[in-house]
Amino acid sequence: MFRNKSAYPVYLTIGNISKEIRRKPSKQAQVLIAYLPATKLDHIKDKGTRRHALASLFHACMRRVLEPTIEAAMTGIEMASGDGVIRRCHLILAAFIGDYPEQVLVACCKYGHCPKCLVSRQDIGENEDFDRRSLRAAQDALSLADDDPGAWLEACSSIDLKPIHNPFWENLPYSNIFQAITPDLLHQLYQGVIKHLVSWLKMAFGPHEIDARCRRMPANHNLRYFSGGITPLSRISGQEHKDICRILLGLIVDLPLQGGHSPARLIRTVRALLDFVYLAQYPSHTDTTLEYLQEAYDKFHANKDIFLELGIRRDFNIPKIHSLRHYIQSVKLLGTADNFNTEYTERLHIDYTKDAYRASNHKDEYPQMTTWLQRKEKIIRHSNFIKWRLLAENNAGIHYSRPLPIERHLHINVAAFPNETSVNFTALMAAYRATDFESALYHRILQIRDPGLSTRQLRQLSAGSSLPFNTVNVYHRIKFWNPDAQGRDECPDTLDSAHARPSYVNTQGKHVPACFDTVLVKVGEGQDSGVEGLSSSAL
Repeated sequence: MFRNKSAYPVYLTIGNISKEIRRKPSKQAQVLIAYLPATKLDHIKDKGTRRHALASLFHACMRRVLEPTIEAAMTGIEMASGDGVIRRCHLILAAFIGDYPEQVLVACCKYGHCPKCLVSRQDIGENEDFDRRSLRAAQDALSLADDDPGAWLEACSSIDLKPIHNPFWENLPYSNIFQAITPDLLHQLYQGVIKHLVSWLKMAFGPHEIDARCRRMPANHNLRYFSGGITPLSRISGQEHKDICRILLGLIVDLPLQGGHSPARLIRTVRALLDFVYLAQYPSHTDTTLEYLQEAYDKFHANKDIFLELGIRRDFNIPKIHSLRHYIQSVKLLGTADNFNTEYTERLHIDYTKDAYRASNHKDEYPQMTTWLQRKEKIIRHSNFIKWRLLAENNAGIHYSRPLPIERHLHINVAAFPNETSVNFTALMAAYRATDFESALYHRILQIRDPGLSTRQLRQLSAGSSLPFNTVNVYHRIKFWNPDAQGRDECPDTLDSAHARPSYVNTQGKHVPACFDTVLVKVGEGQDSGVEGLSSSAL
């Protein structure tokens, strides 16, 4: 949507482009191939007829757009790759990325049904396996449209398919549209499952208590502070749902339920859904992580009945919750779900639609928009060519090899000057609650001086000993830069900080409460991931 106009853009990308490049709009890894008609056909008064006409119009336009790919898929087409070598490529529709309304529109199934399997509307909330939609059965049913319309309608109804004449995927070679429909992290998880979960929790605990806990939440470096709570929010974006997920479990962890129900199953349900959301976003998967994903999904279904007992839900026949069942199979077939997130393509609406509309005179805008985009792409392509030639001339005779991976370490940084100077040990215990600070510091100095000492020897040497000083400088914050766990250079470091600040009165005379974060300290030989070998400590 832009101004009082609307557009229906269709983007195309190829699968052998790295997802680290595809997620950056400046890399032009996606191209705009069409603006589909955004008309609502309001002149058709019957709603059923109008919906059928809109679906037929969509498939007719997509069939026209993708028609050149049929011959390219069958016979191949010569294309130059990034290394300059010309290869014969076969263009096959491997994945379709879209939200749920677009998925059911493409799959020609009814709204409220699953576009990937033949589950009934009444059983869509169950944790069971159902038969997958068969492309061969769909093609056989659709082939009856011209010869026997009655048999065509009956055949489509028998396989839960809308009677759409000639869907665009009917004659695409080597493509299965039902398998090509991918998970959608933005609309299915954050704007779907998490949106439902937040509304259920509001009814379970009441909006006032949840909002009060939001307001009492202490400030944290990586958490968003909702000063007015989360229940008054409207038109919540995907980023806001991500911020809510970070604090959601802490908001309800010890709240009592109405009617004397135990909140244990509800907490397990919330945790299972949050685990699934975060596991589904892994940039790479193994059999073990996929097992974790399945366990989270099963745990949700094992505890979800608490919402039925509380009267919040009568069933869980929600297509976006059912779609979680297909994530593992989609990952095995097409790769990780973060490669198909519609969050990346929604950013393209600005570059390919809104900016193009601003460049027009706002009258008969679509021809002007397409012309402007074609000229812009030519300019960018020519500019990139000039940069490539200049780079080749300046680096003639130099051959670059791929650098070896660099070992990554945790970066820690503190301020150049302490926040408090010459604080004695007694004041540390009173203001900072640092009990036994002197003995712990002496213990640590002995460890650094002689790492071979056992724990018993350290205790014996520390007993009755004292340090030659009784004051230290104090820093109120330590910053951490956590590099990407998988060593990917394209991903930014995760910024975090730990605070240890007593209460004080600011320049306006207001009392600022103390802030002491809890951190995990490595005390053993544990693994790089997990909590083994870690001990909690309050700063």
